Amino acid sequence: MKAALLEQTGPIESKPLTLREVADPTPSATQIVIKVGACGVCRSNLHMVEGDWLPNTPASFPIIPGHEVVGTVSSVGSAVTHLKVGDRVGVQPIWKTCGVCEYCFSGREQLCRQRQITGETLDGGYAEYMLAESAYAYPLPDNLSFEEAAPLFCPGITAYGSVSKAHLTPGQKVAVLGVGGVGHMVIQMAALTGAGVYAVTRSSVHQGVAEELGAVASYSPKGSGGNNLTDNAMDAAIVFAPSDASVAEAMRVVKPGGRIVLGVAQNVGLLDIGDERTVVGSVLGNRQQMRDVLDLAAAGKLRSVHADYPLAEANEVLAMLKAGQVKARAVLVP
Repeated sequence: MKAALLEQTGPIESKPLTLREVADPTPSATQIVIKVGACGVCRSNLHMVEGDWLPNTPASFPIIPGHEVVGTVSSVGSAVTHLKVGDRVGVQPIWKTCGVCEYCFSGREQLCRQRQITGETLDGGYAEYMLAESAYAYPLPDNLSFEEAAPLFCPGITAYGSVSKAHLTPGQKVAVLGVGGVGHMVIQMAALTGAGVYAVTRSSVHQGVAEELGAVASYSPKGSGGNNLTDNAMDAAIVFAPSDASVAEAMRVVKPGGRIVLGVAQNVGLLDIGDERTVVGSVLGNRQQMRDVLDLAAAGKLRSVHADYPLAEANEVLAMLKAGQVKARAVLVP
């Protein structure tokens, strides 16, 4: 099969991904092989390729990136009974967890310390075929194309997890900072709670996307020109803009007693305990939540804004992402 291999990290401008012929994967008893129909392109892919992602990531070289993968089951292991050849499925960043720790038993498997990550600790979806653990593969609704479905498996589940932690109720106001791959789905999911959604982004293009997807209005961060949210105006904020300034902006606009959900690893700064704001991190979500995301999309309540590119252009697409030229989500199609 053809795959975009990362053999050594480096600046995306140096085109570190190489399209090569590699051996087709073979499933063990509990695994399946997916003929990849589409794979979303995540900013964490860019960080990993350039070598500035999490410690010991990738786990080894060479590796095939890509962790929001959809396609068709092409073969199944001997113990797999709930999936068959020809089924349409998807895989999210969580490739597998231990299944026996306190997090796995409490529906928080995304926190499992033994979790395996698609495209980071094991080969991912920048390829024609991918190996997957069958218990972590999700049947796709028939009315979703591969290109529509792929972004649901990272931005979709990540957005769902963050909105659930914001504890929004009808009539509340929530600021969404960052309207990119994840943020554009946060806006849609937050609006479904009955809360008023207010987007904060420097990009006029992304401000338009936000209002198209259900934001009441869109604003610029304070100090960047344009209209700004007033101090203490929001009940909650959800941050997917990767900068300390965005976290500071969230602190400014959320009222005392409010909630700030961080989907980015940034400095929080001095927290005024007298205001009793709650700050909580959020990463992905559990398997039931992933099924909920697919149900929302199948019902027409959630959609991904995406642009599609050939697998052979993986380097170029990641370079576009780095330059801020991707409107919401880019999708690679083998």
